[in-house]
Amino acid sequence: MRAPFELVEPVGPETPIIVEVPHAGLELPAAFLETLTAPARALGRDADLYVDALYEGAPATGASMLIARASRYVVDLNRAEADVDGDVVEGGRADLQMNHGLVWRLTSDGEPALSRRLRLEELEERLELVWRPYHRALAGLIARKRERFGVAIILAAHSMPSVERLPDGSRRTQIRSQTVDARVRADVVPGTRGRRSADARFIDAVEQHAAARGWSVRHDDPYSGGFTTQHYGRPKDGVHAIQVELARRLYLDEATLRPNQNFALASSWCCELVARLGQLAACRP
Repeated sequence: MRAPFELVEPVGPETPIIVEVPHAGLELPAAFLETLTAPARALGRDADLYVDALYEGAPATGASMLIARASRYVVDLNRAEADVDGDVVEGGRADLQMNHGLVWRLTSDGEPALSRRLRLEELEERLELVWRPYHRALAGLIARKRERFGVAIILAAHSMPSVERLPDGSRRTQIRSQTVDARVRADVVPGTRGRRSADARFIDAVEQHAAARGWSVRHDDPYSGGFTTQHYGRPKDGVHAIQVELARRLYLDEATLRPNQNFALASSWCCELVARLGQLAACRP
């Protein structure tokens, strides 16, 4: 298989910013199709579609970009290697049950994603071909930025469904002429593990940038950040990680999975945020 990710180097003068896009990929190498039962629509709905395109202009601001090409149904790059339960992999952890762990057991609609449990050697193949090369590349970028600038700032770029269905039906929302039990999510969710994965000035910059556009912000809700923020975010060591979730309504028709009329506006917001973080990083506190 070809490289499971693409590394895009800065076009303009380099900054300490890394834009990491782990979930936009749709590629499914033939070696991993035998156990996949997730329907085709789930591959698109459970990907962060077009997020790589939203940040396409980031290298022109001096940022580096790391873009995953493999589908998260191969392996989820925002989970730890240990996030595997016994219902997904033979010999997996008996004390852990994760529908959406390192390898997804269910789609986000609750449908089976796997026809059977993976063997340990099948999981190892996915790790060796996809997960480990990606994180070696990310770790290498972080080391390079720190060596050159003394600091590295990771913007983990994601998107999320605009509404969250709740089992208790505590809120009803009108979506495409249908009333559904849902909680409307904020426009922008910065995930920082309780503001621990990055310095406050970088976290606040995300919120201020959203507020300037008139977008709503809700920190860490419903996503406080995954493996990237938890593993790499070490502000005391000069590595700052912020997961930025955009509600898909800002740029996507969530029914057709096609970019909507606001795509260009959302993209400009994303690239301006990258530039702003780069400028902020250049100003030592």
